[in-house]
Amino acid sequence: MTEAPRPRLQVVAGILRDGDGRILISRRQPGKHGAGRWEFPGGKIAPGEDPLAALRRELAEEIGIEVLGASPFMALEHDYPERSVALDFHLVTGWRGRVQALERQELAWASAAELFDYDMLEADAPVLEALQRERPARVVGQGRPGPAG
Repeated sequence: MTEAPRPRLQVVAGILRDGDGRILISRRQPGKHGAGRWEFPGGKIAPGEDPLAALRRELAEEIGIEVLGASPFMALEHDYPERSVALDFHLVTGWRGRVQALERQELAWASAAELFDYDMLEADAPVLEALQRERPARVVGQGRPGPAG
């Protein structure tokens, strides 16, 4: 008997650093897959939508910033028991505005090493490892980080 294919989601996520090099993460809301766990802010890519356009839209909706610059960081796929996700991570190199929890989600700024102290989604594990090895680039045109949460 063959197993039914898992739904496959296309997702984009942003890696934002504040002036101290800390990285923004967001806690998933109750009722969502992985509720209570931490992830990089972002969301689903609409059919036919460009990943960078999706990143701009999602970060404006979730955390209230305008993305001024971003570069690809990592693309990966991950299979959860109930779904598959194709993730497109971007380093946000500049933004305008103040980071806010517009969806009432909890936000936190953490160093690359501190990210391992959070209950991050499994799909983010390769990104955590890569961020450990990466030398942070200077962010230009950055808005104010705002309160965490």
